[in-house]
Formats: sequence, structure tokens, C-alpha cells
Amino acid sequence: MENKILAKVGGLAITEAEVNEMIVRLMQSGQNLDNAQGKAMVLEQLIANKLFLLDAQKNMYEYNAEFKAQLQKVKEDMLVNFAMSKTLEGVKPATEDEIKAFYEENKERFVAGESVNASHLLVDSEEKANELLEKIKAGEISFEDAARNESSCPSSENGGNLGEFTKGQMVPEFDEAVFKMNVGEISQPVKTQFGYHLIKLNAKNEEKTYGFDEIRGQLGDLVMKDKQQKAYQSKINQLKILYPVDQM
Repeated sequence: MENKILAKVGGLAITEAEVNEMIVRLMQSGQNLDNAQGKAMVLEQLIANKLFLLDAQKNMYEYNAEFKAQLQKVKEDMLVNFAMSKTLEGVKPATEDEIKAFYEENKERFVAGESVNASHLLVDSEEKANELLEKIKAGEISFEDAARNESSCPSSENGGNLGEFTKGQMVPEFDEAVFKMNVGEISQPVKTQFGYHLIKLNAKNEEKTYGFDEIRGQLGDLVMKDKQQKAYQSKINQLKILYPVDQM
């Protein structure tokens, strides 16, 4: 039963509903406590909370000047958040026309930069890298098997495949080399702070602008955030007229 009393601390009851409410709050922060052990831990925390509450009341901390100052700050913060929410609650959901107009006016925001899909193998010496390169060129071993057997990078488990990435995601020397390569090409040894790489370019994707239909699902949220930001700034501008701001 939701209102079942699970414990009493100095006459203060702790109900099952309180425990469940705290579990829900904690689960929102990523903690999985919806089990017997979790409920026991939450109950212990609520018991501790009640003990501190009773102690605070006994010591009349609510009349302490430091506590009053903290309480006032919390109250002000809550009032600010409440006033902001009142400003934003009047913002209406984005219409289809607004979404389309936003897309047309902000196309530059929806551009995917040039990207590549590449594999590599990493060894600790240029000599070793050249040795493997010769074996790969001679057909004695595939690039993927060389990566699996010889590479010190965790990507070796995938035959050296690093997946797709854009410019700037790799260290500069690697980045510069891979974006100059042709699809299917295997590089000469490339030295970086990690060692010596052999790079194989699997695919290259040119820069592209996402079409409206491709990102329609994201645009509604973006337009709503844009409208909220404008409403927020408009309110700030109005309030500055009512309450002049003098910056020192």
C-alpha cells in the first residue's frame, strides 16, 4: 500500500510513498534503486533525514541568522525560476511554417563536414611499420589481419577500423594524412605521439547540407528553443526599462 508506514522516528512517520518518491528522483540521476536493496538504502537515508530534522528543530536552527540567509537565497532562486517559467509558458509550439522558415534561414547550421571512414594499425617503430607495409603490398597478409595481430590500438579487435570521423577528431599528423588519401589507399608510416601508423582509407564523404526531411524531427525542438530564447530576451529588455541597470 502506498501510504504504508515503514518507520517512525521520534514520532515522525516515513511512508512507502516517501520512499518511492525519493527512488524516482534518484533514478532520474542515473541511480537504479528500484529493488529491495535500493529501497532499504533509501529508507535508511530518510531515517537519517528525520533525525537531522528533529535535531535542527530541537536546536531552533530555523531562527539562526545563517540559516535565514540561506533560506532567503533559496527563496529568491525559486522565485527567479518561477518567474522565468511564467515568461516561457506563453510560448506556443512551433508551426510547420515556422519550422520551414527556420530551416531556410539557418541552412548553414545543418552542414555535415567532410568525413572519412578509415582503419589503421599502430606499432612502436618505423621499421616495424615498413615491414608490415611490405607484407601487405606483397599480399602476404591483409591489412585487417596485420592490424589484428600487430596493432597496439584497441581498434585491432575490429581489424583496425576506426569508423567514421570528421576533420579535427584525430591528432594533427594523422588527420592531415588521412584527409589527403584516396579511397582504398594505404599510407606510408605516419608518426604521431602514439607511435607509427599505417592508415587505410575505406570511404570518403564530401561536405553536405542535410535536407529538410532528414532533420525534420530535430527542427521542432530547435525552433521552440529559439522562440523561448527570444521571449526570454524580450522580457529582459522590458524589465530593464522598468528597473534600470547601472553597471559599476
